[in-house]
Parts: sequence; C-alpha cells; structure tokens
Amino acid sequence: PSRYSPSNRHKAPFALHEGAEGKQPSDWEITMSQATMRGPLNGVDVPTLFATIDAVDGQRELAKFQFRATNKWQTGTHSRTTIESFYGAGQDHEHAEIFTVDADHPQVLVGDDRAPLPVELILAGLASCLTGGIGNIASARGVELYSVESTIEGEIDLQGILGLNDEVRNGYQEIRIDFRIEGDAPQEKLEQIVEQSKARSAVFDILTNQVPVQVTVNGG
Repeated sequence: PSRYSPSNRHKAPFALHEGAEGKQPSDWEITMSQATMRGPLNGVDVPTLFATIDAVDGQRELAKFQFRATNKWQTGTHSRTTIESFYGAGQDHEHAEIFTVDADHPQVLVGDDRAPLPVELILAGLASCLTGGIGNIASARGVELYSVESTIEGEIDLQGILGLNDEVRNGYQEIRIDFRIEGDAPQEKLEQIVEQSKARSAVFDILTNQVPVQVTVNGG
C-alpha cells in the first residue's frame, strides 16, 4: 500500500490564534552531524540550513537583514508593489526575478477588484510564513511531510476605517488560522512543529507585537 494511505498517515488538525498557548520545544532537536547524515527532506536542504545557523551563530552580524519594496499607485484603489532586492549576511542581494504584487479593493468597497485587498495579503503573509517554518522545522527534525494546508480568516469592523466610530480599531479584531498537516510522525509531534513555527514566525511576531512604523512624505 502507498505510504499516503490513511493507515500510514498521521493527521493533526491545529488551530492558532492570537494568545494561543502550547508547548515550546527546542527549535531543531538534532545536531549538525545528524543533519548532514540525514540530507535534504521535504524540499529543504537540511545540511545547508544547519550550516547557515552555525555561520550566523559564529558571526552574529550576519543575522541583520533589511527587506524592502517600492509601491506605485495605478488608479483608484489599485496599486502595485515591486520587490527586487534585499540586504542580508553583510551584503545586498538581488532576487532571482523581479516580483510584483498588486492590491485593490472589491467593488463593494469602491474598487475594481483587480487584485486582493491589502488586508488579504496580510493573511497570505501570515499563512505563508507559518507554512514555511513548518517545512523547515519538520525537515530539521526528520519528519517527512505529506501535506500541509491551512485556512485563514480575519474579522474587521469597517466602522473604524470609515470614521464612524473612533472606538472601533481600523484593523483586524481577530485572526484565526486552522492547519491540516499530515506526516510520518505522531499527532503530538506534528502539533509541536506547528507551535514551534508560530514561536519563530516573523509575521506572527509583527502582527502580535507593536512594531514602530514611520511614515514620511516627500513632495513631488
């Protein structure tokens, strides 16, 4: 029978939300020598992952990264963001290609629905960050993943954005993400992997802790 048959799978439906609590196991749980012996897994180059961690551990200034983007208004509520490069590990890096991300409002919110809402892109960012972490952590721990899927939703009361009620916040009041993960490990271990991804997620940290944001205006 296939390794993907129900008898050979472990499933762990898992929900995360702001304030969720869970176990905090160590990040990787294996040594560099074990990782080298293990080799790539789930599309992750595990030896290189651990070599990167060791390199940064030995030279902490390599951990400083800066990510950046430019945005240009198109028309109405439609804008386009371009992402070309970033700084990290002591130097500038060019992406393999130039990425563009459009954003717009749906017609019910006075847009033309040419692209997702900016708040929907926030949901995509959180789901993607957590999923990427799951891939890395599972691979480092020697867990083969069969599938990882999630559903994410956020609640917003537009009274704040529309200026109708100053007591209503402009952004999400709550975000919920439910994971469905299958792999060759017990449910408890799969849940620990998801929890550890949350504990190390940059986007989860951005959303759940206040980040200073500076907005400046330069006249044209």
